[in-house]
Amino acid sequence: MASRTSKAPSAPSLTLICGEDEFAVKERAKQLFAEWTKALGGMDHEIIDGAAAHSGEALKALSKLREALQTLPFFGSGKVIWLQNCNFLGEERAATSEDVTESLADLAQELKEFKWDNVKLLISAGKVDKRKVFYKAIEKIGAVVNLTSWSVGDKDWADQASLWARKAIREREKEIAQDALQELIERVGVTARQLESEIEKLALYVGEKKEIELADVTAICARSKTVRAFALGDALGARNLPELLSRLDEELWEVKLDPKKSEIGLLYGLISKVRAMILLKEMLREGWVKPEADYYRFKSQLDRVPADKLPQDKRFNPLALNPYVLFKAVAHVNRYTQEELVRAMDLLLVCNQRLVSSSLDESLVLQQTLVQIVGS
Repeated sequence: MASRTSKAPSAPSLTLICGEDEFAVKERAKQLFAEWTKALGGMDHEIIDGAAAHSGEALKALSKLREALQTLPFFGSGKVIWLQNCNFLGEERAATSEDVTESLADLAQELKEFKWDNVKLLISAGKVDKRKVFYKAIEKIGAVVNLTSWSVGDKDWADQASLWARKAIREREKEIAQDALQELIERVGVTARQLESEIEKLALYVGEKKEIELADVTAICARSKTVRAFALGDALGARNLPELLSRLDEELWEVKLDPKKSEIGLLYGLISKVRAMILLKEMLREGWVKPEADYYRFKSQLDRVPADKLPQDKRFNPLALNPYVLFKAVAHVNRYTQEELVRAMDLLLVCNQRLVSSSLDESLVLQQTLVQIVGS
């Protein structure tokens, strides 16, 4: 392959789609592969499985890729090669093999010298190591699309999920009412794979009906694990003690099963909820925002809040909070007086001290604190 005339490809001729969001990577790669094959026509396109359990399988996949690049299109039109599910471009076991590392470095040089007339190469992978020669080569002579998953820490995650969901629904020749879309996002949260699954269920559920309504979403869509994490704070905001204690029991059970979770983590989530209600109550008092049941209309109000009248310290600046967190607090803020919210914050801080410095049972400390807050 080194004998072929050197010609660096334009960005669309060589593309790496990668990222931690496995579902998004697969969907984007499928879309691009379909676009390329339709544009080039012909029947010579190849898909190579890049999923390798060990270095031997990785070397075999690279050998197939080289063979595909060296084989010209039979009918003389164009050819698309897709190395899919590639899992040896990061820090996986197969990727650390010296043989694989050398083979990737050689391939990188070959791609630089390759003549890209009517040939396109698509590689889809998970997390990649940007320090490696192969990644840097693709970045230089082709295009890299790095897809990150949505996170509740992203201020615009609800917007991203909503746009993605509406597009997926329209691809199924359906429409969705705004309140139904909002409920769908609230139930599913930030997981694209589950969002896709719930949309597919909805499309089948409504049958011939063209528009998905709120009743359809509430009837068929489940609440994700991510959204259930909000349930504890929502129950506190709603001042519903039975619901609050029930959600606390569920979260404490999760703490036992998941080493990444802790009672302190639950406490910090509750502190964030109370802080959001305190800040939102002040914003309502100032007339900067008004109660709004629609997330997008509420969020648009935040853009008009005078930033010069807000504190620079992010701990006390409501605009530093995720707008979705503030929106969720709208339905709860009037259930507490300002004095009760301040007292709740004091109780949570005392709870923090007891969890850190005492030998008391953590679940009992949390229960007592929540009863004091809601019962006050």
